[in-house]
Amino acid sequence: MADLYREACVADVTAFKPGNVSLASPGHGMTADAFLRSADASAPPMARAGIRLGRRVWLSVSATRSAVGCNTNLGIVLLCAPLIQAAMDFPRHGLRDAIDLVLDAADAADGDAVFAAIRLAAPGGLGEVAEHDVATRCRVRLTEAMHAAAAGDAIARQYANGFADLFDDAVPALAREFGRTGAVAPALTGLFLHLLSRHPDTHIRRKHGAAAANRVMQRAAEVRRDCAVAANDHTAYAALRTFDGELKRHGLNPGTTADLCVASLLMYRLLTRTVRNPGDPGKPQHAETPHPAESAATVH
Repeated sequence: MADLYREACVADVTAFKPGNVSLASPGHGMTADAFLRSADASAPPMARAGIRLGRRVWLSVSATRSAVGCNTNLGIVLLCAPLIQAAMDFPRHGLRDAIDLVLDAADAADGDAVFAAIRLAAPGGLGEVAEHDVATRCRVRLTEAMHAAAAGDAIARQYANGFADLFDDAVPALAREFGRTGAVAPALTGLFLHLLSRHPDTHIRRKHGAAAANRVMQRAAEVRRDCAVAANDHTAYAALRTFDGELKRHGLNPGTTADLCVASLLMYRLLTRTVRNPGDPGKPQHAETPHPAESAATVH
């Protein structure tokens, strides 16, 4: 489990995703190294046996904070913890049913641990809310608190809908990208553009407002079309690079979309139970640094 989680986190910075930190493009005052160290630090508690969901989230965020001193992976942890909990606690169930069981079992104590983890990570743009504010103790079941936040937060929405957005859209889209590209990095780039061109990023919306999030969504749709008709990989990569520069100059980070990509890759691996490179079944996919254009290859 630790290896599956770590692979998904490493792929997050191996793939070139406009506006996000990657091996090829630092940004927002961070480099890929912080994300790689976060993956290494959080993998052991994320895969620890015999603990509840809230404890898994808290330990993973705490380990990250100790390793890098800032929030690099709160969204990743929140999304990946229920997937790993489900696979570990209910191995004889289908993953979707197992996730439902995990979420149904999450009580107010789990919610309190998750709230504490969010406070420790201190993500930007949270502000105050009228109901189930994370600045206070959680007094309700975790899923009830997430339901209250679901309209404005795509991560909370997964807790509220049983990860339906991943099962029904993101993971099938990722499978299609794997079928076309044959490698993790370009498949994640394609998934990122697929998601960002269809849904406003809720991290951007929370920090910069709905208008900014909608503009980024529309621009992502343009870039996705440009990549689909690009004459070659380098032309597609140039379009991605331009978009990346635009976003970072304005401090816009589609971070929630990136987190959904990481969780989608983990879910795909759990469903297929393989860490092999789809383009080379005999070769594990690790953290090699690709040529920049490789990460943009055949994005549609």
